[in-house]
Amino acid sequence: MVTNVTNFSRSGLYDWMAQRVSAVVLAAYTLFLLGYVICNPGMGYAEWHGLFSHAAMRIFSLLALVALSVHAWVGMWTISTDYLTPMALGKWATGVRFLFQAVCGIAMFTMFVWGVQILWGF
Repeated sequence: MVTNVTNFSRSGLYDWMAQRVSAVVLAAYTLFLLGYVICNPGMGYAEWHGLFSHAAMRIFSLLALVALSVHAWVGMWTISTDYLTPMALGKWATGVRFLFQAVCGIAMFTMFVWGVQILWGF
């Protein structure tokens, strides 16, 4: 039995909902960026910089970054608890699962902080 110590919200329903809501945010962000690039075919650095210099775009990008982090964490936690089991890995399952989740968590945190630095220039 897998305990819910490391999952995002400690409830399967809330994890499912977080996964779906974050997917909608990421889809909206992707469609907006694709639409912007298609509507501005000769776009250069100045136009791209102009887009991301607006506070609304930075906030939308930050929301997408948070959604990406939530989406990735729920997905990786689900993968680790579904596939890194004692049946698959034997007595090493708990340690391997913990290591996998720790590496994923550190990588996601690092990428989130890096994204915030890129967006806000800290």
